[in-house]
Amino acid sequence: MNRTLTVIIPALNEEQNLSAAAGTVLEAIGQRFPDFELLIFDDGSTDRTGEIADMLAAGNDKIRVIHNPRNMGFGYNYLRGVQLSRMDYVAMFPGDNEIPQEAVRLTLDAVGSADIVVPYAVNPDVRSWSRRLVSKFFVILINGLFGLRLRYFNGPCVLRRTLLQSVPMKTHGFAYMASILVRLIRSGHTYVEVGIPLQPREHGRSKAFRLKNILSVLSTIAELFWDVRVRDRRKYAGASHRIAA
Repeated sequence: MNRTLTVIIPALNEEQNLSAAAGTVLEAIGQRFPDFELLIFDDGSTDRTGEIADMLAAGNDKIRVIHNPRNMGFGYNYLRGVQLSRMDYVAMFPGDNEIPQEAVRLTLDAVGSADIVVPYAVNPDVRSWSRRLVSKFFVILINGLFGLRLRYFNGPCVLRRTLLQSVPMKTHGFAYMASILVRLIRSGHTYVEVGIPLQPREHGRSKAFRLKNILSVLSTIAELFWDVRVRDRRKYAGASHRIAA
């Protein structure tokens, strides 16, 4: 199977970060894949993010830009990116440039070693204590509810496109990747965990902890528990298969 790659880059008001984020991804891809594409989503930005995205695409035929008329959220952009993808594997790196080139390279180097590449931060202290606390609670909660042992659920995972197309994506909220990982790993698909470094945001603030996002996460977890542990428990009774990195 060819290791071709689609990278989704969602950006909401990231005019100061988007060019660097796209450059980081392009440099990390290098010669690792025979073919690739970048799908930049201008997610209803009110600054120059959309204009900058168009300028990047004008200078590189590997880049396509999708302009959302309003803010649709990470989950929507990811789902739409999967639908538009033309490559074998799908990744997503946010337009805030929080993930350095070394981390992107480490993640991409693991593509093909398992069905799913699951990155986790080796230096979570670069984030605020409140964000670390919420993230740790989320990981403990999901692992406890679904019998998993992942270190992190919300990193820049890479998955085979055919697998993503087989998963019912029921949320556009911030828990979209956790929902995908739970369903696929509980179905018996292989995964490899990769430790990556993060870097602090240089500009702007994270949009993760808005009230509507928190409520969306809680709703997604409840629905996921019903599907995986109750209604379709036989379908999701497979043993998890972790591949050593």
